[in-house]
This record gives sequence, structure tokens and C-alpha cells, in this order.
Amino acid sequence: MKGASPDLDRFVVFWLASADLVATIHAGYVAFVVIGFVAILVGWAAQWDWVRNLYFRTVHLAMILFVCCEALTGTTCPLTAWENALRVRGGESGYSRDFIGHWLDWLIFYEAPDWVFTAVYFTFGALVLLAFWFVPVQGRTANRSGASNLPRRNSGS
Repeated sequence: MKGASPDLDRFVVFWLASADLVATIHAGYVAFVVIGFVAILVGWAAQWDWVRNLYFRTVHLAMILFVCCEALTGTTCPLTAWENALRVRGGESGYSRDFIGHWLDWLIFYEAPDWVFTAVYFTFGALVLLAFWFVPVQGRTANRSGASNLPRRNSGS
């Protein structure tokens, strides 16, 4: 493919760069799930309020449950499928990678039987669920007196 035409070379570069971008997003997804859990535990010990945020915790839980569902159903991750399709479009096959793709994949993918991954995902998912018990989510806090937290407007004076 090399040297066929400058336009063709640009498309190859585009497809491979797109595949690297998807691999980066995939690594970010994994990092959010893993580092997010570590942050919840550290934040609990350090009494950080933000680790009890309902939105953060719900998104975090949904992300690991999605991975668990993929493992349970034997579904390939959409990001993996998308990255592979882009690499094939760019003229690569299998898991041959350039520098960025190679190292991001090295961080994410390991060689092991499928049951090992399923067990790891479900164990991690159970730990994230368990964290809801030990580090409960804080909703919006209401004023205990029943009065509004908003400043009053002076009406008519």
C-alpha cells in the first residue's frame, strides 16, 4: 500500500490515527473505572465529599456493569470492535499496532481464558456495588429546619 498514491496514504494514516484514538478512549474508559474505584476508597478515608456524588457514582457503576454484561453475554466490547475495524481499514490485521496502539492495548488486553476475565469483571463489579454500602452516596442536602436555602427576596418594600 505504501507509495500507491498520496491520497491513499492519507486515508491509511486517517484510519490508523482513528484506531489509536479509539484505543485511547478505551484506555480512558478502563482508567475511569479502575482509578475511580481507587478514588472512592481513598476519598472515603480522606473524607472527600466529591466521591459521594450521586452522578459520579452512578456513571461509575453503570460503566462496570456494562462490562459485566458484555462478559456475561460473551459480547465483544464495541470499542474493541470499532478499533479493529478501523485498523483493518488502515491495512493492518490482527493486533499489529503502531507505538500508541501497541502500548494502550498492552495496558488493556491480556491473554487469559474468557472465564478469568468474567470472574475479574464480576468481582470488580461486586466491589463497586459494595462501595455503595461502605461509602454511601450523598444526595442533595436539604435544610433540616424545612426552610429554603435560597435567599429571600424583599417583596414590596
